[in-house]
Amino acid sequence: MIKEFKEFIARGNVMDLAVGVIIGAAFTAIVKSLVDNLINPLIGIFLGQVDFSNLVFKVGNATFKYGSFINSIINFLIISFVVFLLVKAINKIMPAQKEDSGETPVPTKEEKYLSEIVDLLKQDK
Repeated sequence: MIKEFKEFIARGNVMDLAVGVIIGAAFTAIVKSLVDNLINPLIGIFLGQVDFSNLVFKVGNATFKYGSFINSIINFLIISFVVFLLVKAINKIMPAQKEDSGETPVPTKEEKYLSEIVDLLKQDK
């Protein structure tokens, strides 16, 4: 079982996924800092508040922190937009790969003749 686990962990896909998760977490920290320290103060200038996380309303004993939710939405939108830009840039850099249509190509006359020659040679053996 330990050997199988080592083989599983050593696969390229698992390692790529691990690297992606780590980079994603670091990227999220950068975007969170961008939103908290730059975007929210800019939005706060127009709305009169610097930090949305202080926005709450209470119903009875329950406290609803809708300002934190707004911060999360802003974080999500910015991360999504940056990822969109990255994918768009990578698609421009990387050459387009031809998609396999699933159809078998029609052999040319030369290929047909060669296959007939091969078949005749196999019969002679």
